Amino acid sequence: MPTRREQILAAAAELFARHGFHGVGIDDIGAAVGISGPALYRHFRSKDAMLGEMLTSISENLLAGGEQRRDASEPGAVLAELIRFQVDFALDNPALITVQERNLGNLTEPDRRRVRALQRRYVEVWVQAIRDTAPAVDEPTARAAAHAVFGLINSTPHSRHLGRGGMATMLREMALGALARTGADESADLSTAS
Repeated sequence: MPTRREQILAAAAELFARHGFHGVGIDDIGAAVGISGPALYRHFRSKDAMLGEMLTSISENLLAGGEQRRDASEPGAVLAELIRFQVDFALDNPALITVQERNLGNLTEPDRRRVRALQRRYVEVWVQAIRDTAPAVDEPTARAAAHAVFGLINSTPHSRHLGRGGMATMLREMALGALARTGADESADLSTAS
């Protein structure tokens, strides 16, 4: 059972995704969880603090999940697990993906720095996995490829054409295919990493 704080953050994420950060008031968030807007101040000092915790938490969870997947024995398996993890996160958390995409600029400066630092560390997990799978791929290319795959996978909140299972399969295959092209001159075959 989620805590009251988690319920508030989940409701705020849905509202921010639908109406934008500035289009949502404290009273809207309170109404979504069945309390008065001012009662939210018992849990968060401000709407900015809610957004900061929400985006910091997303970034911490992604980094922790990415680091856990480094333990796979084969480089291609690490990459496949990272793709599976990112696809599952995007499909299971479309409101959070939307809020993260649209609201980084609304964070306070300290929160923005923290989120950016966590995001950079998560990207580096991917860069290392890509380079371990295709060693001749240089760092800038691996970093660009990671960001391109994030864009592909994180576009899922905007697509409702397939069920979750079909969408997950398609995104995993597309991401592996795109990364295989990054190392096309390599002997490594990323397409077997599924």
